[in-house]
Amino acid sequence: MTNSADEISLENCPTASGVPMLGLGTWQNTDAEACTESVRTALEMGYRHIDTAQAYDNEEAVGEGIARADVDREDVFLATKIWIDNLSGEDVLETARESLDRLGVDYVDLLYVHWPAREYDPEETLAAFDQLYDEGLIENVGVSNFLPEQLEEAAEILDAPILANQVELHPLLPQEELREACAAHDVEVVAYSPLARGEVFDRPEIGEVAEKHGVSEAQVSLAWLREKGVIAIPKATGEAHIRDNWESLALELDEEDVETIDAIDARERQVDPDFGPWN
Repeated sequence: MTNSADEISLENCPTASGVPMLGLGTWQNTDAEACTESVRTALEMGYRHIDTAQAYDNEEAVGEGIARADVDREDVFLATKIWIDNLSGEDVLETARESLDRLGVDYVDLLYVHWPAREYDPEETLAAFDQLYDEGLIENVGVSNFLPEQLEEAAEILDAPILANQVELHPLLPQEELREACAAHDVEVVAYSPLARGEVFDRPEIGEVAEKHGVSEAQVSLAWLREKGVIAIPKATGEAHIRDNWESLALELDEEDVETIDAIDARERQVDPDFGPWN
């Protein structure tokens, strides 16, 4: 049985290379007030990792949530992403500053290339990221949706280290090869859609483990990711879901639990745009 959210201290949230391993995702959280309140609620509950993106159209609301929360900005790990239309060198520099303005901050802790698509040119795009890093506007460089070969290319081009590769990852898409490639380059893996957009709730294997521990399927999936060394950023808007995800930090899966989930043979990608590098 997990402890209540009020009993889980920040010490329960492990970090990977300084990144809190459980964060709040904000994709599709486009109602400004609801987004702001979800960020404030999460931070005051104990979360310290907030993830947004230019394409989510909610950076201003996220920034307002951080400002409202009774938490110092310096204690929040804040990440955003440059959209594929803005990946020319000049646009990276310009729109990154616009993101900072919308967020109401002087820097972000992590700035991602959202997808290696459309205007992405490895040499030009990544040179702009290096410039932002050197200027102190971003604390870390990240990539998202990069395949192993793209990750290797980016690592060779960048002067700044790559902190993380954010990809879809959950029990139905465990991405073993990609995780191995990231580990080889000392790059952390951040999982978006860690609950497979709700598909984990319908898997009997996950339900079995959840029933055994008296917890939700969401908590089981998030604890499984943590066992794999993967950072997770589940999206949640209501306080109940934000709290349920947070309580996953108190759940310790045993070896049998992990093996049960590892044995799921489904491979289901939920996010599959035409410009995805695997297409």
